[in-house]
Amino acid sequence: MGYINTRQCLDALEARGELVRIDTAVDARIEVGAIQRRVFLAGGPALLFTNVKGCRFPMAANIYGTRERMHFIFRDTIATVRRLMKLKLNPMEALRHPLRYLGAPRTAWHTLPRSVGTGPVMEHETTISALPQLVSWPMDGGGYVTLPQVYTESPDNPGYAGSNMGMYRVQLTGNDFLPDREVGLHYQIHRGIGHHHAQALAKGQPLRVNVFVGGPPAMTLAAVMPLPEGLAELFFAGAMAGHRIPMVSREGGLPIPAQADFCICGMVMPGEQKPEGPFGDHLGYYSLTHDFPVMRVDRVFHRSDAIWPFTTVGRPPQEDTVFGEFIHEMTAELVPSVFSGVHEVHAVDAAGVHPLLLAVGSERYVPYAQDRQPQELLTNAMSLLGNTQTSLSKYVVIAAREDMEPGLSCHDIPAFFGHMLRRVDLTRDLHFITRTTMDTLDYSGISLNQGSKLVLAAAGSPRRTLAAELPSGLDLPRGFRNARVFAPGIMVLKGPAHRRKRDQQDPAFDRLGEILSQVRGIEGFPLIVVADDAGFTAKDWDNFLWVTFTRSDPATDIYGAGAFTNAKHWGATLAVVIDARLKTYHAPPLAPDPEVERRVDALGAPGGPLHGII
Repeated sequence: MGYINTRQCLDALEARGELVRIDTAVDARIEVGAIQRRVFLAGGPALLFTNVKGCRFPMAANIYGTRERMHFIFRDTIATVRRLMKLKLNPMEALRHPLRYLGAPRTAWHTLPRSVGTGPVMEHETTISALPQLVSWPMDGGGYVTLPQVYTESPDNPGYAGSNMGMYRVQLTGNDFLPDREVGLHYQIHRGIGHHHAQALAKGQPLRVNVFVGGPPAMTLAAVMPLPEGLAELFFAGAMAGHRIPMVSREGGLPIPAQADFCICGMVMPGEQKPEGPFGDHLGYYSLTHDFPVMRVDRVFHRSDAIWPFTTVGRPPQEDTVFGEFIHEMTAELVPSVFSGVHEVHAVDAAGVHPLLLAVGSERYVPYAQDRQPQELLTNAMSLLGNTQTSLSKYVVIAAREDMEPGLSCHDIPAFFGHMLRRVDLTRDLHFITRTTMDTLDYSGISLNQGSKLVLAAAGSPRRTLAAELPSGLDLPRGFRNARVFAPGIMVLKGPAHRRKRDQQDPAFDRLGEILSQVRGIEGFPLIVVADDAGFTAKDWDNFLWVTFTRSDPATDIYGAGAFTNAKHWGATLAVVIDARLKTYHAPPLAPDPEVERRVDALGAPGGPLHGII
């Protein structure tokens, strides 16, 4: 059976030597977040901060910081839940291998929450200002909940079956929020809570919201799980927990997990919004201040031995990277059943997840053709852009499985890029979608939630040899310099500082494309990236992916050598040029506080609690 609450889970990790207690006084502002990030990057243990300055509640971090730890926490249920998912994919499996699925009915029973009259979470009440006020980055707007389980129920279909539980940002303090009476509720587009909020607005009534913190680890996992619409996360939590989740029923209010550490209860009133942010986000930049719904706080409950679990986010990899990898393990076999014709997907963590999606699909529309071209692949790509969280992808790069060497996967990023760049027809295979919906955290577009997408699909035989050395006689226009080969077929340049306004292209790049088109051998570099710092960008794949795909909007920032437009179709005869400079309107990148980093260094010095870990 899975762990029923946070403390039970931490005790088990400590017994395994996978938890370190830090009794040194630490500050929830900047310091604990910096410690968590350093320990995560070192592959270190979970952390329990027992002495948080100005707060009586201990804080726990890095609980899910390694793949091995995730598997340990969910060791009792992961195999059964994966079999249950496979059974949904192919019920005949149960008839072929009945012994493998003996636990499936019991797991299905665990999905049903169990109503109880009370529980540990109801033992005490507190205030918002008494909670740990985690501030992860220097410019953050206030204290935040970073591992919340935000629970709502459909006003049109109340009850567990119509519930949603997501991990949406909750700002506890700062800005114009009334102390102890209001918190900010930042939910991005394409989230289940949005449907509930729309229903409440249509009825002209408040939307009740409960924010759970802690409790069974399965609840945290369920809150980030990209489940199909209509499948309640609470049901998935029961399956992963290995027991029915006990929920305290409250007259006139939403239910509360009996074993949660904390619960903030309140409601979002129709039409009430206030500025929320800024906040360091998982793309590696600050998401800036924007108006989001306000949650009026009614009660704040907590258990006697409450622990405040938290994480911090920033440029990948971070702890949420491990969640993503774990989710991929759980759902990889379901991809073909959700996206017809798609065999594999990879939302690239190093690029911030939503900015870049790599995929492998089928190209079977014209099997008798001597050489394939993307046709079914485009249907595959539109399916990816029309369903679940993959719909937020900005760049979709999709290859035909029929052309791939045995063993090649879109998770092997260098090999996959090489495969695509050898085959892509730059005059035909770039398909833009403009003025469309974008990820809320992506500031590369023309406005909040609005930008463009690019589908790059390649099928058929190789059409070029990728160059590994710069062309001789490469003479760049003024302001462009430091050309270097990043990988076969990929060149990186340093460009001048960006000076244009939002939603404007840069004529200097048109000139660059004209000059490049005259360079003999430039066709060996079908992808050219211009950045502020060519050395940093070309240092490794993580840097290249992060700079290229978080700092560019396809419609605004793609140019070409031999560029043309024909009947509204854009292409390039020789090379695609991506403007990946920081723009005047971009959010600033995250940067650590040097003084705090020095304090963290001291914790890792001989005699410090993190000596030998960081």
